[in-house]
Amino acid sequence: MNIMAMMKQAQTVQAKMQDAQARIAQMEFVGQSGGGAVQITLSGKNEARKVQLDASVVNAAEKDMLEDLILAAINDARSKSEAATASEMKAAMGGLNLPPGLNLPF
Repeated sequence: MNIMAMMKQAQTVQAKMQDAQARIAQMEFVGQSGGGAVQITLSGKNEARKVQLDASVVNAAEKDMLEDLILAAINDARSKSEAATASEMKAAMGGLNLPPGLNLPF
């Protein structure tokens, strides 16, 4: 493959990656814990958008448990966001043969 073809392919991949990043930014990811009693919604940029608590978990005597459930829901949402981001980026880079261990964006 000549250098011009490689540059053109790189430009195409860059455009696809920008499109994928824009799609991801518009997505929302809902993390849950406590069987759905705690739900946290994050944007594709990992910004908190919404917190939903079932009344059954709102008890001052069990504050520690609620805090743990909130953390678990945040981590669940973030995990979903990271998985979607990895999938979108892999699709955007389809056809670009990178050496093993080299990941984009750098």
